Amino acid sequence: MPEGTAQSAIDTFISAFNASSGTCVIDLPSQALTSDVVLWGPLGRGEGSEAVERFVLDIRRHPAGTGTTTRCSEVDMPDEWARYEWVFATPDDGPRLAGTDIVHLRRSLIDQIIVFGGEPEPSS
Repeated sequence: MPEGTAQSAIDTFISAFNASSGTCVIDLPSQALTSDVVLWGPLGRGEGSEAVERFVLDIRRHPAGTGTTTRCSEVDMPDEWARYEWVFATPDDGPRLAGTDIVHLRRSLIDQIIVFGGEPEPSS
């Protein structure tokens, strides 16, 4: 599978975190994910697009305010697996998270997401 196909699915998924409306949060992932997607996240394992929607909505409801999520690396794709780094930041220099996601693609759609995230290392 070409890296451009994976990057497109990944960027569509990430755009749900930054969507201007709740409807887009539901619509955008459905364009990038299989209906039986499996999410391995910080709170455990979830199955189906509804689990991913809940995860995205939970991040968007951060107590420090609505933040933005940005892919901050190239997509590295050996065969049907891809990985990328991301950063989440809230307004006014609020809490930040950073991490690496690993995704598996099937027929140009993400069918597994493994989220590794935490507080970023301080810059030196």
